[in-house]
Amino acid sequence: MDIIMTQSPSAAHAANTSDTRPIEDHPFAPVLSPDADIMMMGTFPPTEDKWAMPFHYPNFYNDMWRIYGAVFFDDPDHFRIGQEKRFDHQQIRDFFFERRIASCPTVKQAIRETGNASDKNLTVVTPVNLTEVLNQVPQVKTLFTTGGKATEVLYSLLDPIPPKSKQPKTNQMVSYPYPHTEGYELKLYRLPSTSRAYPLALDKKVAAYRTFFEKMGKL
Repeated sequence: MDIIMTQSPSAAHAANTSDTRPIEDHPFAPVLSPDADIMMMGTFPPTEDKWAMPFHYPNFYNDMWRIYGAVFFDDPDHFRIGQEKRFDHQQIRDFFFERRIASCPTVKQAIRETGNASDKNLTVVTPVNLTEVLNQVPQVKTLFTTGGKATEVLYSLLDPIPPKSKQPKTNQMVSYPYPHTEGYELKLYRLPSTSRAYPLALDKKVAAYRTFFEKMGKL
């Protein structure tokens, strides 16, 4: 099932009485199949004028859904709607349920310091309540992030942060304790960003995601 993120009284409001920069709520609910066993975690979408659909990774020029199409169907346009510059978000959502993959952003509220979707200019105001989300997907033991900022936010949720714990580098995995999971450690994989601003060729990104999903038994 999906959960709806807690909304503030306004979609954009002042951070405090002396700060007029808008705080934005993440506009999309997590996709939480109750029998999912892995979960993808990113950060924050671009501004609405860049959306090609009302769903995660909504910018047509972000390669996330091309990568999924190439990895699972050998067709980067698998989720594309004909020759239109948009993807079929209902088809993507159904695919996630079928393949037992959850998707949840790491950030619930944020400030865009420069008005765009760049993670390096994103100030996190409220991170996701990871415990609440994990309770809805009890089989998830593996999280995979789609870039450095999402990895950084997840790392910040460790309480306390183990003194020798290190964030994984791209295409690496670490295990780490999470205080609200009993009897197991979470595994965290860091995958390449699918933004075209990330300097890695599409075929190399596809290869990285394919290797991960093979390890997870999804292919």
